[in-house]
Amino acid sequence: MYNTARGWAPDVQVLRLQSIDLPDVKRERGKAAAWMAYFVTPQRGRARSYTYSVIEAEGNLHKGVFAGLEENWSGPHGASAPFPIAALKTDSDEVYETALKKAADYEKKNPDKPISFLLEKTEQFPNPAWRVIWGESVGTSNFSIFVDASMGTFLQTMR
Repeated sequence: MYNTARGWAPDVQVLRLQSIDLPDVKRERGKAAAWMAYFVTPQRGRARSYTYSVIEAEGNLHKGVFAGLEENWSGPHGASAPFPIAALKTDSDEVYETALKKAADYEKKNPDKPISFLLEKTEQFPNPAWRVIWGESVGTSNFSIFVDASMGTFLQTMR
C-alpha cells in the first residue's frame, strides 16, 4: 500500500494501519487477510485510505491494493500523529511473537479469540507502536499489548 500511496504523494506519511478480519479466510496468528492504511501528505493537506485484501470481500474490499477517496487533512488531531515509513521496522508476525511472550497465559485461556492489529504514533510512546488486540477492536477487547514498531520491543500491557 505504501508504494501505491507514494505514487499519489511523494511526501506521504503513515497515520494509521489496522488489520481487517475476513471470516472467509482462515485465521493465522500474527497475520491478517486484509489491512486498511491511512496515509497523509502534509505538503498538500490531504489524506487517503488504502486497503489490501487477499480476496474480494464485503465492505468494498477488493483483492490487492485499492485506493479510497482523497480527503482534506489539516494536521494531527487527537491522539495520533503521522510518521515516516522508515520508522516502521517490524511486521505483524514478529510483533505477535513479541506480544505472545507477555500474553502466553491469556492466549492459553482464550485460544479462539480473534487477534487484530493497530499501528499508530501517539504521545504515549516515543516511536510508532503496534497494538496487538485480543478481540475484534480496541473498544471490545479486555486485553492488548503494545510493541514498539521501530525496535520490536515490548512496551505495555493493557487490561
